[in-house]
Amino acid sequence: MQFVSETCQETCDPSFAQEVRDKSGAGLDRCYQCLTCSLSCPVEYAMDYSPNKIIRMVQLGLKDEVLKSSTIWLCATCETCVARCPNDVNVLRVMDTLREMSLKEKVKGKAPLMPLFHDTFLGSIKLWGRSHELSMELTLKVRTKDLFTDLIMGIKMILKRKLRILPIRIKGLKQVKDIFEKTKGAGS
Repeated sequence: MQFVSETCQETCDPSFAQEVRDKSGAGLDRCYQCLTCSLSCPVEYAMDYSPNKIIRMVQLGLKDEVLKSSTIWLCATCETCVARCPNDVNVLRVMDTLREMSLKEKVKGKAPLMPLFHDTFLGSIKLWGRSHELSMELTLKVRTKDLFTDLIMGIKMILKRKLRILPIRIKGLKQVKDIFEKTKGAGS
């Protein structure tokens, strides 16, 4: 990887790999770049760096590049990489940890709307116990100040009853709110 050797001389943070290891509990040192995680990933084609490259970049201490990458936000958390890794490297925990670190450090990455979507999605879960697409979309429209893009499509979806006007609260809403309260300090 020519990119890594050029970048590492200037921006390597040796403590980054240990910090990710400690926070995620993932055995990063066990990764020998077999590519199984990347070849198994259903969204790898859309990522700027494949999952195995992210793991290698973490190992090398390339903190800025990793936290700015779109890969950490595009991970679908499907756990295919975890199920197929021959060395039990929990790539999903690494991605979760990297997202949390990116949010905590307020990193402006290659996918600037993804943290906003993440925050809006979690807000919907916290409020209703499940996602409510219409309130999420309206919240995103206001927060991005992009009020009219997709307006016609949104109206059509409402008219076809593809978007619920009113959200449905789940029965276990208190338990969901308790989870948010217990994890308040972790992540966003």
